Amino acid sequence: MAANDYHFVTVWRFAATTCEDVSDVLANAEDLPRWWPSVYLDVRVTHSGDAHGIGKRVALLTKGWLPYTLRWTFVITENRRPHGFSLEASGDFVGRGTWTIQPEGNAVRVAYDWKISAEKGLLKYLSWLVKPVFAWNHRWAMRMGAESLRLELRRRHAAQSTFRS
Repeated sequence: MAANDYHFVTVWRFAATTCEDVSDVLANAEDLPRWWPSVYLDVRVTHSGDAHGIGKRVALLTKGWLPYTLRWTFVITENRRPHGFSLEASGDFVGRGTWTIQPEGNAVRVAYDWKISAEKGLLKYLSWLVKPVFAWNHRWAMRMGAESLRLELRRRHAAQSTFRS
C-alpha cells in the first residue's frame, strides 16, 4: 500500500428505521449539504445516470475537521437499492466506495467500505508523515455523518407522523 492509500471501514447502526429510509437519504446526493453540513459544502449532480442511477455523476466540495477542502467526483457503478450502492471516486480522491445497508434485528446496519488514494497535494505528499492525522480526520467526518443521519431520519419520521395526523 502506498503512503497515500487509505482503506476505511465504517459501521453505523440505527434503531427504529428501515433499509429503505436509510437508502432514501444516502441516495439523494443533492441533500448532503443540508443534512451533513459538517462535511459536504457543495454537491452538484452533473449527470443523472440511467433509470437505476447507474452512471449518476456527482461533483463535490467536502471538508473535514482539518482546515482543507477536497474537490472530487463520484460515479455510481452499482445500485442495490435499498441495500446499498457502489461508487468510483476521482479528483482529490481516487478509488472506490461501497455502502451496504442491511436489517439487523430491530435496527439497520450501515457499512461504508472506502478504498482510496489521496491525490490532493497536501494529502498525497504528506501522507507518509501524518497518515494517522488524516485517518483521524476521516473518522471524525464519519462520526459527524452518523449523528447527522440519525437526526435526518428522526426529522423524516417526525414529518411523516405529522403528515399522517
